[in-house]
Amino acid sequence: MLPKWHVLLGIIFTAIIWIFSPQISAIYLILIFASSVLMDFDHYAISVLKTGKISLFNSFDYHKKQGEIEDKEIKKGLKKKGDFHIFHTVEFHLLVGMLILLWAGFFYIFIGMIFHSMLDLISLIHAGKVHRREYSLISWMINQKKKL
Repeated sequence: MLPKWHVLLGIIFTAIIWIFSPQISAIYLILIFASSVLMDFDHYAISVLKTGKISLFNSFDYHKKQGEIEDKEIKKGLKKKGDFHIFHTVEFHLLVGMLILLWAGFFYIFIGMIFHSMLDLISLIHAGKVHRREYSLISWMINQKKKL
């Protein structure tokens, strides 16, 4: 899903939470919104690692080209994995979930992350690309070891 949709839907989601729970502090609402958008930082980091360029516009170009490659592969019947995004893994979600025990703010970060992940999953299913993402760090590490 494009960042602009995460921003727009993150604003709407955060506003809905605020409407139904106006007692939630502004800082916690900001954490929900920020985590629902900034979770995609791993996409940016991958593009920097792969291209060596730190430009955000370069990152958008990199992912646009990757999307075109994905579309061609799918048309050929190939179901390859895409880039690995650590913030989108079950293990990262579990880590943040456990950190709730240390600070209540992590609960709101977790809510934003779950919302982000749900949007991504819906988008991937709709595009027929759910196979592209690696959902587990452990599975990714096992596959990397097999490649060696």
